[in-house]
Amino acid sequence: MSDIIHLLPDSIANQIAAGEVIQRPASVVKELMENAIDAGASAVRVNIKDAGRTLIQVIDDGKGMSETDARMAFERHATSKIAAAADLFTLQTMGFRGEALASVAAVAHVELRTRLRGAELGVRLVIAGSTVQESVCDACAEGSIFSVKNLFFNVPARRRFLKSNETEFRNIAQEFERIALVNCHTSLSLYHQDTEVLNLPAAGCRQRIADVFGKALNAKLLPVEAQSSLVTLSGFVGRPDSVRKRGALQYFFVNGRYMRHPYFHRAVMQAYGQLIPAGEMPNYFIYFLLDPAAIDVNIHPAKTEIKFENEQPVWQILMAAVRETLAKSSAVPSIDFNREDAIDIPVYRTSPDNHQGIAPPAVQVNTAYNPFRPSGGGFHKRQDFDWEKLYRGFEEDSPPPPAEDNLFEEEAGLSFQYKGRYLITPLKSGLVLIDQHRAHVRILYDQYLSHINNRKGASQQVLFPETVEFSPAEAAIIPALSDDLRYIGFDLSPLDKGSCTINGLPPEAENLNPAALLKEMVSLAAETGCEVLKEIRHALALSLAKAAAIPYGKVLSTEEREHLAAALFASSDANLSPDGKTILTILTDEELERRFN
Repeated sequence: MSDIIHLLPDSIANQIAAGEVIQRPASVVKELMENAIDAGASAVRVNIKDAGRTLIQVIDDGKGMSETDARMAFERHATSKIAAAADLFTLQTMGFRGEALASVAAVAHVELRTRLRGAELGVRLVIAGSTVQESVCDACAEGSIFSVKNLFFNVPARRRFLKSNETEFRNIAQEFERIALVNCHTSLSLYHQDTEVLNLPAAGCRQRIADVFGKALNAKLLPVEAQSSLVTLSGFVGRPDSVRKRGALQYFFVNGRYMRHPYFHRAVMQAYGQLIPAGEMPNYFIYFLLDPAAIDVNIHPAKTEIKFENEQPVWQILMAAVRETLAKSSAVPSIDFNREDAIDIPVYRTSPDNHQGIAPPAVQVNTAYNPFRPSGGGFHKRQDFDWEKLYRGFEEDSPPPPAEDNLFEEEAGLSFQYKGRYLITPLKSGLVLIDQHRAHVRILYDQYLSHINNRKGASQQVLFPETVEFSPAEAAIIPALSDDLRYIGFDLSPLDKGSCTINGLPPEAENLNPAALLKEMVSLAAETGCEVLKEIRHALALSLAKAAAIPYGKVLSTEEREHLAAALFASSDANLSPDGKTILTILTDEELERRFN
């Protein structure tokens, strides 16, 4: 019997590795940008075409490569970052596995133009499907230019499963943001379809956050600092009044590397405690700096899952640092009395030796004055007043007190409201209890969904238009939502770099915060992946309905109660809310009789 075990060719092995390392165009952007940072680049430019399907180009001014290094860089497990196993415990670079470029070259057409610093000429290398097709000298600039074209050209199944351009570019923008937030002293720029999306000059950490997510966020950040023998913490947390239900900006970085860490997330949430409502999420940007030997980043090729040797002590330090920041700030705005345009209020000086003060005005006091005395010192020739008669008049005109046995907040009409939360309406066979908020959510949801599907909707113009700033990841999905937003009543005017102006709102949302409402709707739509139109419209209609629905605790008039009950029973599903929660329950006559037996 012949042997059946054999070594796979490098091209196949690279394609297998690419399945883990290169999952979508955003993975290529991440790997190439990290290589540029490791190469000491002071400026990196990323050019994207068709959300990465056609072109991903990363240009840097780093140290570049020689011709030999350029060829070796595309070999599997070839790296300049480590030389021995011990180097894994002292990592100072983003990459180290030596798989990224080999994986990219296995599933795309790659062109590399690079010139070593100080060299007269560079090299141009063309690779397709792990096969070198061209290698020639090139008069390029110092640094490197990686151009990745036709991603997954030889893996049609993977290419077919790529999402829409909006979704893929949103993922690219997220990877760009993560790298930008931790490499503040590197100039970074992002272009899509030759249009500038972000242009970030070298800056401090707080300025970089504001450049990425908008200046409005800057005023809502509180600095966090802590230093111990285990870890040095720095960064910012959001004020309690800036929390969001969805789409909160939450970032952890360790030794210059983005990471996900649910355990540390709980530490931040515990520090906020009762300062924020249940279900709300704060913004935070936390940077950890510690000994590389105390962490393990070699867990997954994506390198976003990291193990800490002293996880519990670091948790305690993080929680204490965030709690101390919140306690010091009190999250209460202070009054600044040192403004240049402050009103100059004269101060009366009590010292007789101080001639610079302003003398207080003379006040004459009539010590004999008594307004309640009929004559002398009070009202001149004042007549006696019958106070008891006045009191009797008030008593006679006052309404009768409410009946003691009134168990409902209002008793007129066919329905009652209980504790500002439930409506109780009689039926032929018993009583129906309705959750007023969920009922209104169902009614509004059906209304908004009808407007979207029928391509019509009313908009209430606002007196003062409000500008909303979106991050590149959020702005990437706005084009896919613009029509549906218009149909449910949002009148938006696009501005530069992802921001827009809100000129009109749905009539039911006129008393809400327009910017927060729009951001929440965009975040909820992003969670659906922006792939299935039905799901996008469901997310938009549900988000707006929940925000505009009658809140718990609001007392309704008789007409409002009757209208709400009638509209609910005329809706598409009076039993369940759009997110599957129970709206009403029925107490039958038989059940009531059993309770009294």
